[in-house]
Amino acid sequence: MISTIDTTHLLSWITLAPLLGMVAILFTPRDKHDVIKTIAAAFTGIPLVLSGWLYFKFDQSLAGYQFYEDFAWVEAFNIRYTVGVDGLSAPLVLLTGLLMFFAVFSSWNVEKGVKGYFMLLLLLTVGINGVFVSLDFFLFYVYWELMLLPMYFLIGIWGGPRREYAAIKFFLYTLAGSVLMLVAMIAMYLHSGATAAERTFSLVTLAQKGQGGLFDSGPALLGMDFRSWLFLFLFIGFAIKIPVFPFHTWLPDAHVEAPTAISVVLAGILLKLGGYGLMRVNMQVLPGALWSDGGPTGWATMLAVLGMINCVYGAFVAMAQTDFKKLVAYSSVAHMGFVLLGLAAMNPNGIAGANLQLVNHGTSSAMLFLLVGVIYDRAHHREIAKFGGLAAHMPMYASLAFLGIFTSLGLPGLAGFWGEALSLIGCYEVFPKITIVSTIGLIVTAAFLLMTIRKVFFGPKKEQYAAFPDLTLREWACLTPFGVFCILLGVAPFLLTDWIGPSVNALAALFGKS
Repeated sequence: MISTIDTTHLLSWITLAPLLGMVAILFTPRDKHDVIKTIAAAFTGIPLVLSGWLYFKFDQSLAGYQFYEDFAWVEAFNIRYTVGVDGLSAPLVLLTGLLMFFAVFSSWNVEKGVKGYFMLLLLLTVGINGVFVSLDFFLFYVYWELMLLPMYFLIGIWGGPRREYAAIKFFLYTLAGSVLMLVAMIAMYLHSGATAAERTFSLVTLAQKGQGGLFDSGPALLGMDFRSWLFLFLFIGFAIKIPVFPFHTWLPDAHVEAPTAISVVLAGILLKLGGYGLMRVNMQVLPGALWSDGGPTGWATMLAVLGMINCVYGAFVAMAQTDFKKLVAYSSVAHMGFVLLGLAAMNPNGIAGANLQLVNHGTSSAMLFLLVGVIYDRAHHREIAKFGGLAAHMPMYASLAFLGIFTSLGLPGLAGFWGEALSLIGCYEVFPKITIVSTIGLIVTAAFLLMTIRKVFFGPKKEQYAAFPDLTLREWACLTPFGVFCILLGVAPFLLTDWIGPSVNALAALFGKS
């Protein structure tokens, strides 16, 4: 459903403005590092400002797509440039603007291949925003693939000692999922109409047809009916990005080897693309795969079980880590499990919780990876056992670290609480036993995060850290906005719930819930 049509091309500017920055950097001499970094900051600042404008112009009473644009692109195959946002995608566009802007400033110390690094960072911004605003499946897929190359090179060139291994692993996992997504997309397109003129890649039209039962019948594959294998292929493509057990093993390697800013982007927004894809494609186009004959199907149960495994397994594996960055990486696996639990519930509480978790975890995880980067720059290691007493030497750093960690463990009054709470409430209505087991992850998460605080920040002072400077102005400027959002979205969750509410209710209504 289209609610408002935009003639100012706001979403196009948000998505494509960084391309202008790439052109500007291309013609900048490679030795002008400060100029290149300033250009990158300016052209990630434009999407941030425009996405802020989007927040205030967005009509929170409407469930349909707003700021809608539609133009012919490849007419022979009815491929169109169609963009728009609703309550499911608009908050993620704002989150992308925030993260990418501060990713530039957290990369200010990059001295190797500065020109290439910041051009790739701008290209990555285009790809991420493009996915969130695309309403044509082909365009969605183009942007989805566009993200793959810059992330591969950013890890593979500017990463740590095992960067090539981590980059190749990330590339192969993501490419495998993309191939399955491509097969499902082509099958949907060919099945969407009897003639070339009737076939479409429009996600709006495909959703209408899918909700009408068009994909309930079609060619079977691997012993599965048409709708089932479509759902599975799309799910795997999105599950790899979330990442869902057992497709998660690329994530710790990518996080550990990636530069700090890229870890921030990876955890803060790239993981959210998978959860968003499940809502936008799997749930809207193939609702019958999840809810049939008045109850959840086996696919819905699978989502809940995998969410439970992510929550519990991710938390226990995080507890076993000795590397600070790898601990935060595995904690992200656990936190994304709540997204699956909320979506498996298919009710307003669950879907709202999943959406809140996508945004709120984006702020807290980004903050934690920035904090890990700060201490690594000083100590040149991330071994938790080697730290101790840092609170006495770096009080400002410790204060923000406590805020980020308490947000991550879901302390009431901070942003991390709401997504987890609503996801569990929603999931309990449909899968009570799975929900109860999943709460083990909350307990374990609290345990290992509190132990990390004790080992890193308290205990005997270590003289080798006595000379460590506290936060610099640049580091403080990068961390503070995320800290503000951790508090603001904790005490005023309506800033998000009012925004996403109509779209959440519309999605839940597909499953007969309101």
